[in-house]
Amino acid sequence: MPLFSYKAKTAAGLVLEGSVDAEEKKLAVDKLRSQKLVVLEISEKMESPFDKVAAFIAARRKGEVTSKDLVLFSRQLSTLVSAGVPIVQSLGILETQAENPVFKEVVGAVKTDIEAGLSISDALKKHPDAFPDLYTSMVKAGELGGILDTILERLTAYMESSEALKAKVKSAMMYPAIVLSICAIVTCFLMVFVIPTFKNIFASFGAELPLPTQILIDVSDSMKKYWYVLLALPWGGYKAFLAYYKTSSGRRVIDNYTLKAPIFGIILKKVAVARFTRTLGTLIKSGVPIMQALETVAQTAGNVVIADAVLLTRESIREGGHLSDPLKKSGIFPNMVTSMISVGEETGALDTMLSKIADFYDQEVDTAVKGLTSLIEPIVICVMGVVIGTIVVCMFMPMFGLGELAGKQG
Repeated sequence: MPLFSYKAKTAAGLVLEGSVDAEEKKLAVDKLRSQKLVVLEISEKMESPFDKVAAFIAARRKGEVTSKDLVLFSRQLSTLVSAGVPIVQSLGILETQAENPVFKEVVGAVKTDIEAGLSISDALKKHPDAFPDLYTSMVKAGELGGILDTILERLTAYMESSEALKAKVKSAMMYPAIVLSICAIVTCFLMVFVIPTFKNIFASFGAELPLPTQILIDVSDSMKKYWYVLLALPWGGYKAFLAYYKTSSGRRVIDNYTLKAPIFGIILKKVAVARFTRTLGTLIKSGVPIMQALETVAQTAGNVVIADAVLLTRESIREGGHLSDPLKKSGIFPNMVTSMISVGEETGALDTMLSKIADFYDQEVDTAVKGLTSLIEPIVICVMGVVIGTIVVCMFMPMFGLGELAGKQG
């Protein structure tokens, strides 16, 4: 179906730009007018082959609503609502502009539910894969307080900060993952294709090979013979890991280890602290009750050890205790964090204090990632050198005796 780019004005005078699909130009204009938009400009959008490939891939991503879709949706909805555009009309506009076909269906379903009389938060709750608990909780608080546009702005800022944090961690993991993958591919190539050639050369001399060389050749023969096991092993290991992680005991063990792991554990703990404080601070600032906020934080923690600590904190508050005491007892949160939270509780500025902690730990993560990158690079190079060097040395060990063997044969 053809795609048309448009520029249109809302009843409130807000100028919007976007795209809409329709069979022909007249139907595209009618579609926009049905949403109470005054069309200023409209033209058919010519798609390049790359656009078509991207659209094809997006269409195959059934069931996937990315954080990018949600951030863009929140920012646009906030702009429309703050400009005085009714929520149903705003959702209709965003439905036509959504590029992800799955998200387009979700937005359309939400609009239909709201037209049928459901509240915005209840309509969003029907699509948990697209709108997480944190999102619906904040939208509900915005509805009750009459500050939906402000809440949507805070949600957008929160999600952008969370995505930036994820990007920092991924960037730290990307380099070693790529280098180690290349190392594994080169090693397999040497073992399967190069070493058998040397094996035939050594066999022609009829001498006994050094033990390291013989072991390497035996491993090479096994890899060549059972290549399907070599291919299936990473996949099987990954599936076994996922199966173990899905169990309650397995997830607890792995989540606990990730926070205590050397080098990476420090970064992951800082990420957990930043995420906890940012989420809780955003919820409290948006007017979500502390008990509900802590429950939402526990559900979105992403680590069962952190979630347990948050739930214990929730029980402490239910019994009249403080937020900082159980967090300190958990041993996960540094003294500086619990002390600042305690000060925030006493001064009544808990949301502000949590935001400051989150900002501080965002910077800490950034610094730690840069340090980790500079530390990992020489380690990975050393690992590659040891692996490749060991193979080369093992294969050249018999060469030292080739002269002697050749002399005997002569």
